[in-house]
Amino acid sequence: MIAFLDLKRLNAFYKSEIDAAISRVLDSGWYVLGKEVAAFEEEFAAYCEVEYCVGVANGLDALYLILRGMGIGSGDEVIVPSNTFIATWLAVSQVGAQPVPVDPDPGTHNIDPNLVERAITPRTRAILAVHLYGQPADMWTLREISQRHGLRLIEDAAQAHGARLGGRSVGGLGDAAGFSFYPGKNLGAMGDGGAIVTNDASLAKRLRMLRNYGSEVKYQHEVAGVNSRLDEIQAAILRCKLSGLDVDNAARRRVAHRYLQGLQGLPMGLPQALAGAEPVWHLMVVCCPQREQIQKALTEAGIGHLVHYPVACHRQGAYAGGNWPALPVAERLQHEVLSLPMAPYLSDEEVDSVVGVIRFVLAKA
Repeated sequence: MIAFLDLKRLNAFYKSEIDAAISRVLDSGWYVLGKEVAAFEEEFAAYCEVEYCVGVANGLDALYLILRGMGIGSGDEVIVPSNTFIATWLAVSQVGAQPVPVDPDPGTHNIDPNLVERAITPRTRAILAVHLYGQPADMWTLREISQRHGLRLIEDAAQAHGARLGGRSVGGLGDAAGFSFYPGKNLGAMGDGGAIVTNDASLAKRLRMLRNYGSEVKYQHEVAGVNSRLDEIQAAILRCKLSGLDVDNAARRRVAHRYLQGLQGLPMGLPQALAGAEPVWHLMVVCCPQREQIQKALTEAGIGHLVHYPVACHRQGAYAGGNWPALPVAERLQHEVLSLPMAPYLSDEEVDSVVGVIRFVLAKA
């Protein structure tokens, strides 16, 4: 039996440290916006090589608050990938703006910069790029486009903690970045959590107000904010795991390399990274027209698997009736992508077992 992701096994290395951190918070008597959150914000900002970090409740809130903090709202358009988790689109919708989808590059599955410029209109305010599956998007090209058109450039880094591009950390490649600390992420909490990182001092100040009921001074509310705060226990847990993130990401690269070696030469699309990119392999996603046969065989062998994502955003009920452009790559990927088990704890033998099942199926195809 190989689970798609075993959270207990994933966190076992940190258990004693996490237990001590939780006890420390409980004994402190302070559970919201205290010393642990402040310390984590400082440490995560340094890790991302930026000046500021603002802890929030989850990854969706991180993106929503970035957009609000930038003054993006009703009547505005934000360019988004067609191939992403729906939270990217929902953040745009929640501020009253219109998501404008652009198809991905067929190799990286990230937003295709060559298609972005034709989607820009006089109403466009920002480009929201996703580092999907832990693969950095082409931020250099997107930066050039955004600067030429006077647009804000935002990173959805929910799956890319620790990834780098051209020697620079994701999170510092745009004007601001949103992270999720959902338990299964490369840097995962024991519940929900999120953060925003930026080098913009005025934006960081506004975000701190927005996350806390629009208040900078208690009971004085400058703007109509929300309640979106990273709690002390989650911050303490994240501090424990941040110290081991680079080691965990290195282990993920080992697992990915084993997969890529084992699957080489098969009639399927393997993950591709940009030149100069250092992916962190949040997910191991292959592309195969024979997906159903492979899924059936993996299930029979006791091997977990998922699809990221089985229904493209523009095909979801939440966006039914939209006047969407043709999105042929997203349409194809929803029927062909398959996520294989990926975690830093996986052994070579476990990876080889997964590869063996896939090779057996495709040999008969």
